[in-house]
Amino acid sequence: MITGITVTLINQVETGKDEFNNPVYEDSPVEVENVLVAPASSDDIIDSASMYGKKAVYTLAIPKGDTHTWTDQKVKFFDQIWHVFGMPVKGVEANIPLSWNMKVMVEAYEEGDWNEKSNS
Repeated sequence: MITGITVTLINQVETGKDEFNNPVYEDSPVEVENVLVAPASSDDIIDSASMYGKKAVYTLAIPKGDTHTWTDQKVKFFDQIWHVFGMPVKGVEANIPLSWNMKVMVEAYEEGDWNEKSNS
């Protein structure tokens, strides 16, 4: 039987505005169970570099019924933090066997890159 691991999705939630009326964000971690983690294929690595200018390291398969926002979020697994990039690819739940119907790609997370994205 195939089973995934529990990952921590770290959503950034807007908590207010600063003195210049820019949004202020706070990390809101939530555990998501049964996520499949696989190394990115060589095709995924080449495609992600061509399309997004980013190097895919892992592909995550998200369980059916998950309602979390995965686009441009941080996720923690294997004692490291990763950054989700690109658009999630989702299939019709009823037409897909097994427990997963969406996949996302992650790249290595770098603190400076995230802060620049969050403040823009």
